Amino acid sequence: MTNRAIQQHVFPQLRVRDWQRAHRFYVDGLGFQVDWTHQFGEGFPVFAQVSREGRALFLTEHAGDCEPGGAAYIVLDDLDAFYHEVLQRGVVQPEPPDETPWGRREMHLVDPDGNRLRFAAPLHAPNG
Repeated sequence: MTNRAIQQHVFPQLRVRDWQRAHRFYVDGLGFQVDWTHQFGEGFPVFAQVSREGRALFLTEHAGDCEPGGAAYIVLDDLDAFYHEVLQRGVVQPEPPDETPWGRREMHLVDPDGNRLRFAAPLHAPNG
């Protein structure tokens, strides 16, 4: 267990039903890393923080925390590189990023528990 410093102040929390399945999707498929996990004891639900590029999510197996089917909006520096990376990691559902009328490039994914993930990046670099 490592404690990485995250400068984020709001952490989306998504309900997952199976930590091992969620780990395969978020870590093996999307390239997130596990920052820490917590269980009250052997066999109890897992509560974890995963992050990528300094953007963190809480994933929880605790039934009372929230319901499956949530959503998170995650802004990345290079969305196109992320798209190609997840394809190489074997994630088969993503459609290529697309430009939006509100000045972003976005792509959507759905995790195994029905949580919707929208990854985004600005159309133009901040200095460009």
